[in-house]
Amino acid sequence: MKPTQQLHDLGQSLWLDNITRDLLTSGTLGAYIHEFSVTGLTSNPTIFEHAIRNSTAYDGSICENLGSGKEVEAILFDLVLEDITKAADLFRPTHDQTNGIDGWVSLEVSPLLAHDAAATVKAAKDLFLRAGRPNVFIKIPGTKEGVLAIEEAIFAGVPVNVTLLFSTEQYLSAAEAYLRGVERRIDTGLNPYVPSVASVFISRWDVAVMDMVPDFRSQMGIAIAKGIYSAYHYLVSSERSRRLYNFGGRAQRLLWASTGAKDPAASDILYVKALAAPFTVNTMPEKTLKAFADHGEIDTTLATDAGSAEVTLKHFAESGVNVDRLATQLQGDGAKSFVKSWKNLMDVISSKSSELQKAR
Repeated sequence: MKPTQQLHDLGQSLWLDNITRDLLTSGTLGAYIHEFSVTGLTSNPTIFEHAIRNSTAYDGSICENLGSGKEVEAILFDLVLEDITKAADLFRPTHDQTNGIDGWVSLEVSPLLAHDAAATVKAAKDLFLRAGRPNVFIKIPGTKEGVLAIEEAIFAGVPVNVTLLFSTEQYLSAAEAYLRGVERRIDTGLNPYVPSVASVFISRWDVAVMDMVPDFRSQMGIAIAKGIYSAYHYLVSSERSRRLYNFGGRAQRLLWASTGAKDPAASDILYVKALAAPFTVNTMPEKTLKAFADHGEIDTTLATDAGSAEVTLKHFAESGVNVDRLATQLQGDGAKSFVKSWKNLMDVISSKSSELQKAR
């Protein structure tokens, strides 16, 4: 049995953190589904920037939009939705088989809206409607304004992947927003089943504190994850959550993101091994997925208490790391990074449109 199958059988969903048109049309994604037990997919502006910049596979679709009078961002969403809907169709059998627990594909609202709650909610509704697939998550960042948008989107019935979470405080803020949205649906007589995942970013912690505590190198991200997992386990078992389940609601699942090891001295499957846990998701870059399929192993699963994580975090604190301040910085930097990729992506589409127009 492949290690990926073992992880799947443990009860953790393996998602691919990548999407390109070549990946879809070549049959590679289908092979990952059948051979590596991949049951979902995530995307982000940086992934799409690389995909469209480095491939001619999108040129035909760009040509179709020439002369349409559409804004560049509108063309961008047309391209993205083509890929997202094709991927969603590939995962639809999994989605149906698991009664909507698995088989999801994630699509980001424009990163330019990260600090505009009302515009984010409007965009989330529009994108979910345009996708026309029940297994499409709309990604909303867990920023201060994003938390307001999460509650409203859930209340409106839009499945949400909360992104850019870096700390227990940020996770709980997003989880509370999800619960409030579901509770409001119950109070108004609506179906409370609106799926959601909360995406916690791991490796960026270790990049930020690289070499600050040498004997705990590449361990801070895992320590943060352990603390969040403990809070998650408590929340989904709480009286408040159980009340929602009784009305037909479901728990918001925890998703581990940014799980490709960045430290060349660390194991290439470090975060996959460390974060194995039932009823969670691990979305992996292709390189990490292949590495785990090749030589992965599962020794233990995550404990439901923070345990040794507190010792690790204490060492970092004593070395001058302010966890709350750094979490805020990482979230802000992540949002800025996606904005940069989004703007670069629009520049790529503009450039390609000009080149293709001249070639006609």
